[in-house]
Amino acid sequence: MITLPRRGLIGAVAVLPLARPYLARAATWPEKPVRFVVPFTPGGSTDILARAMAQGLAEHFGQPFIIDNRAGAGGTVGSEMVARAAPDGHTIMMGHIGTLAVNPAIYPNLPFDTVTSFQPIVLVAKVANILVVNPRAADVRDAQGLIALARARNGELTFGSGGNGSAAHIAVVAFQLATGIALTHVPYRGTGPMMTDLMAGQIAMTMTGGPPILPPVRAGTLRALAVSSLQRLASEPAIPTLDEQGVVGFEALQWYGIVGPANMPREIVDRLNAASARILQEPLLQSRLATEGAEAAPGTPESFGAFIRAERDRWGEVIRRAGVRAD
Repeated sequence: MITLPRRGLIGAVAVLPLARPYLARAATWPEKPVRFVVPFTPGGSTDILARAMAQGLAEHFGQPFIIDNRAGAGGTVGSEMVARAAPDGHTIMMGHIGTLAVNPAIYPNLPFDTVTSFQPIVLVAKVANILVVNPRAADVRDAQGLIALARARNGELTFGSGGNGSAAHIAVVAFQLATGIALTHVPYRGTGPMMTDLMAGQIAMTMTGGPPILPPVRAGTLRALAVSSLQRLASEPAIPTLDEQGVVGFEALQWYGIVGPANMPREIVDRLNAASARILQEPLLQSRLATEGAEAAPGTPESFGAFIRAERDRWGEVIRRAGVRAD
């Protein structure tokens, strides 16, 4: 017979009552609507992809997955809410390169840890950033033309992003480091407001994900100069890469994935992972992702966790080199 030391036995008994409620509910989850937090304003890439996934998950599980936009502080407001939520599977978040990999370097005193405070569920998609200009503010036709204009204006050319430390901000920072140009950053409270001013010509350019960018590019309001992936987009093969245009080896992808609070029951994590993978394989959703410049990238929760850690290290180094600070 196996026996436990008295101290270990007391510890084991003390832990069980705390674990039982979530373990018992895992078999019948979801018992009520699931809150699907988007830590940004409506209209940006994270919001667009979250809504597509929420629809598929609701149909699969028979419960609403309700989008809850909780913007603020570069996504940290919504992220903190999820980190502190009960780990019962009824609160999840569409994580993002900014919230999970960039913010630890931008906000050194975060009230949560982007690795230990969250349970990775599934990497949803990778999205190439697209470098675009408003021709009224920067009448150039390729990346080298933009680089030359930026050098001539010596820091006066403006670029917008969804906020300080957002994915668009960091992508352009990496572009500046790679080319030696200086640009002036204009941060907004979300991609949606930034896009409004960009299309109006209030700012000259941005480099952000395809979902909000491609419709105005196709309408002729904005001009696409390059994609930030090493390969051209299948949906927009006419747009060359930055690598092709002399910014050799440049790659800066956005990515999105579903996470929940740490200590979620593994059964719920696995069910969400499997359902998400099936949804991402559906031809209709794959076609929609391709149209928006995104590529489905599902894998295991463990592979997503390793990816988050690697990306946090990579972009932390870029941020330190550029000296980016929180507002």
